[in-house]
Amino acid sequence: METNLIVEGFKFMALGMGTVFLFLITLIVLMNLMSTVLHKFFPEPTAASLEPQTANQKDNKKIIAAISAAISHHRQG
Repeated sequence: METNLIVEGFKFMALGMGTVFLFLITLIVLMNLMSTVLHKFFPEPTAASLEPQTANQKDNKKIIAAISAAISHHRQG
């Protein structure tokens, strides 16, 4: 009786694990398909030109200088 119960338990466990495995495989396939479809209809935007970054870098240098001046003033007073 106990052997039969153990075998039934293993069958039930295999059925549950198989169901979860198939669900996860299906989920992965559907997510990859959805990603492909979305990339087809909504492609990645192209990279912006480099000129706005150089203007931003000049502003960053001014900000860094202001922060450095504020820190040195704070340390002195």
